[in-house]
Amino acid sequence: MTASQTAEITGLYRYPIKGLTPEALLRVPLRSGQTLPADRRYAIENGPSGFDPEAPEWKPKIQFLMLARNERLASLDSRFEDATNRLTIRKDGHTVASGDLETAAGRAAIEAYFTENFQPELKGPPKVLSGRDHSFSDVARKVVSIINIESVRAIEAMLGGTAVDPLRFRANLYVKGWPAWSELDLVGQTLAIGQARLKVVKRIVRCPATNVDPVTAKRDLEIPPTLSRHLGHMDCGIYAEVVADGEIGVGDAVAVEEPTLV
Repeated sequence: MTASQTAEITGLYRYPIKGLTPEALLRVPLRSGQTLPADRRYAIENGPSGFDPEAPEWKPKIQFLMLARNERLASLDSRFEDATNRLTIRKDGHTVASGDLETAAGRAAIEAYFTENFQPELKGPPKVLSGRDHSFSDVARKVVSIINIESVRAIEAMLGGTAVDPLRFRANLYVKGWPAWSELDLVGQTLAIGQARLKVVKRIVRCPATNVDPVTAKRDLEIPPTLSRHLGHMDCGIYAEVVADGEIGVGDAVAVEEPTLV
């Protein structure tokens, strides 16, 4: 990819609770060294993980309820309110649980729902964990995930024309305008979005969570094996770290910044 090739943000999402519903955004402020505000701020512990909210450290995703193993999470419609820290979970159009995740009573209300409805998947009592400034990311750093829509279209072709909902990839930013798979070559480069700058640090290795339809909650595709057969790897998308503050939004251009000559 040349530095002159720009992309456009077509979708912007956060995931306040790991494994639950993506929330669409129009614009959002980015701060250096941070995720999107409230992205993966909470997780639901699946059995004792040893996570200490007073001294938060990264834990592997197998310690939490997650789509890779618990596809029924996709059948829930959750919404998080920043002003009240309230999570409301709906299923089939009905509210099934609601609570302030920063209070013991609120967390207990959410935990009771999963205790009653997610057997026998539970390895122990489900517990809502608050990360405060911690991010329950799949990787041990605070990142923004980016998916190239053309790469998703290429996967559709690999699957014989089967439609692939881009939300299967649970990215923060969805972009169009780059050739398929060209984003994988951007590791080490810097992306400019308005005043914000993001350094691409890692390719994303896909897991079985992408096999789950985000609408039907059915495990109906085999995306990682398909990538492996066609490309020799299971990568789709990139992680980037915010290195300069700025506000970004849907419709914004994403440019590959020219290296500074010295």
